Amino acid sequence: MARFSRVEVYRTMMDTGLVPVFYHSDVETAKQVVKACYEGGVRVFEFTNRGDFAHEVFSELIKWAEKECPEMVLGVGSVIDAPTAALYIQLGANFVVGPLLNPDIFKVCNRRQIAYSPGCATTTEIGFAQEMGAEIVKIFPAGNVGGPSFVKNIKGPMPWSKIMVTGGVEPTEENLSAWFKAGVACVGMGSNLFPKEVIKNRDWKFIANLCKDCLTIIKNTKQP
Repeated sequence: MARFSRVEVYRTMMDTGLVPVFYHSDVETAKQVVKACYEGGVRVFEFTNRGDFAHEVFSELIKWAEKECPEMVLGVGSVIDAPTAALYIQLGANFVVGPLLNPDIFKVCNRRQIAYSPGCATTTEIGFAQEMGAEIVKIFPAGNVGGPSFVKNIKGPMPWSKIMVTGGVEPTEENLSAWFKAGVACVGMGSNLFPKEVIKNRDWKFIANLCKDCLTIIKNTKQP
């Protein structure tokens, strides 16, 4: 069962502004990455369902995080069907994110009061996601769909929209400031936050410092 309510999840996403997106088949590596992000100030983390037995890694990770990173809101990403969402919810996922919009996932998540941020690429999809109950809608792949200008143009006729962008987000002042000036609620960042060489070298301090830098940029740029 989720430790954080749906309202708490959405509030943490918006307050933090940064949602690290990460997968690794080794649970010990995943733990160290989560811990590094936590030490860097991050309080929400998306573990992606990208490999065989990913749910087993997540099961160990979320139990560990409850003790070692008690304020970390841990959820699951890359979910495309309702059975997978149900599996992770049973393991304690606090939120569900996907690359696409699946109404069946809404049914499962809404029944259990779990936050679901579906991936959308059009105004119609965003509107439908909001109609189904999404408080924060994910635009994916954000860089390919249209970048910050797309977000700004969506916010014009739909100013109530709370948008998370994933894909095309970089840990630089230029990139992050562009997204937040356009009006995003938060950003999801994966490989650019966790370079392969850094993971290979187990340089956890680098990740913690990079998270700190990103959060500082976001805090200085985010719209009230």
